[in-house]
Amino acid sequence: MKDQDVQVNSNQQPTDSDTITNEASAETAESATASSAASTAADTLQAQIASLKQDVQTNLDGWQRSRAEFTNYKRRVTQELADSRERGAMDLLAKFLPIFDDFERALGSIPQDFQGHSWTNGTSLILRNMRKILDEYNVSEIDPVGEEFNPNLHEAIGMEDSSEYESGIVTVTLQKGFRSGDRVLRPALVRVAN
Repeated sequence: MKDQDVQVNSNQQPTDSDTITNEASAETAESATASSAASTAADTLQAQIASLKQDVQTNLDGWQRSRAEFTNYKRRVTQELADSRERGAMDLLAKFLPIFDDFERALGSIPQDFQGHSWTNGTSLILRNMRKILDEYNVSEIDPVGEEFNPNLHEAIGMEDSSEYESGIVTVTLQKGFRSGDRVLRPALVRVAN
């Protein structure tokens, strides 16, 4: 009878505890799978976040570089415009210098009879205004008599014997030169001692 009992027990339906154990095993397996899936999803999100942070940093670096380049560009363009204006002004002043010379020669050769005349005073006023314009642009005269000849500032027209000056020294300025800072608007025309 024991044999039959064993057979009967083996044919019996599973009990509630068996079902609970099987369900717990299934839940554990599902939980492990869910945990693994969640871990994989979290890793994927972390990788995406890291990738996005790297993209943000790359974009920020590019933006900062572009901004710095634009700032440098603006500064360079502003400087080029200022230099261009100054070159234009200096070129105009260089063309103006022969007129200045003519006014100086005209006032230097006025006869004594016309010294107090209103025409002479008006011409002197024009010359003073021209000097003011030259002063505004820091234009100075180059009158190198007694100085050593400098080909950057002077243009030699000829050489002459001189007992007063040593060889290579400017003896006569035939036409004054002008400069503004380091820029020579017109070299002085000179004669140099032998």
